[in-house]
Amino acid sequence: MSKPNTDGNETCRIVITGGAGFLGVRLARTLLAQGKLSVAGGVPREIARITLVDRALPPPDLMADPRISALTGELNQLLEQPLAAGPVVDVQTDLVFHLAAAVSGECEANFDLGMHSNFAATLALLQACRALQTQPLVVFASSLAVFGDAPGLPLPPVIEDHTLPTPQSSYGIQKFIGEQLMADFTRKGFVQGRSVRLMTVSVRPGKPNGAASSFLSGMLREPLAGVRAVCPVPPETPVALSSPALTVAGLVCAAETGAEAWGPRTALTLPALTTTPADMAAALARVAGPEVAALIDWTPDAAIHDIVKTWPARINAVRARSLSLLPEASFEDIIRAYVRENTDALQQPGR
Repeated sequence: MSKPNTDGNETCRIVITGGAGFLGVRLARTLLAQGKLSVAGGVPREIARITLVDRALPPPDLMADPRISALTGELNQLLEQPLAAGPVVDVQTDLVFHLAAAVSGECEANFDLGMHSNFAATLALLQACRALQTQPLVVFASSLAVFGDAPGLPLPPVIEDHTLPTPQSSYGIQKFIGEQLMADFTRKGFVQGRSVRLMTVSVRPGKPNGAASSFLSGMLREPLAGVRAVCPVPPETPVALSSPALTVAGLVCAAETGAEAWGPRTALTLPALTTTPADMAAALARVAGPEVAALIDWTPDAAIHDIVKTWPARINAVRARSLSLLPEASFEDIIRAYVRENTDALQQPGR
């Protein structure tokens, strides 16, 4: 649905939950730089407003942009009792990116937190969108954790588009529930729902989070800053990764692809680069030197390994390729991109 502004020009209004987080901030910056968006294959429209919803304010550069507004607070509470600044979504909302979530390690340690933040919040958001009666497009950030190596039902060697999700963690189960909610709300005509199964994102800048996969960024980010880091899984453990740039590209693609090209299945598995911690460390040595890679401590953690080893590592993302979404050629390329984009986070000469 097009929303004309006061000048009569067609514009687009977007909401990003988790908008002050790493991916939310990067997505917002990408959209602002893009300037226009073709929602579900429609005519490109000027982005008039992006509302960032999170517990904290987004960075100053985003807040300085007149197209940005922020709602701060816990998502469930904001959906129940909107602030004076307005509700999370309203009849002017064309597109919602739902990125807000508790992460994998947190959900495994605290079941109630995961159910509140991942299940209840997703349902409440979809109900709020349904109440608008405008069928906004909702892009849900799901996860490769919906696939797991189940007892008696091992994963196939390669995940295909038709592979049945069999999550083996609370986080994965909650994400799969979110996918099913998106599918049913779409089937009923309440929203236009699209679930995007994200790979583990590496290299993430900033501080470690509570995700079981956090080490897959930390084992590179910290050594590049001159700090020791731990890899808690065996060096030969296969993992599926994607860069921040290609992850955001997948989210934007889900928002812009027309209904016919997207197809009837609401969930899409993004492509991934398959690698191992050993190969990642070798790539780090090639980019930054062996003395930097030597800052990685290989210290096993059975609890983390038990989660990570159930995740798939090889993805044949045929649907994603048909939408021109491809993985990186090498992990070395991912590290070089991180170095280019995060010079302030690198070890300085003489430090």
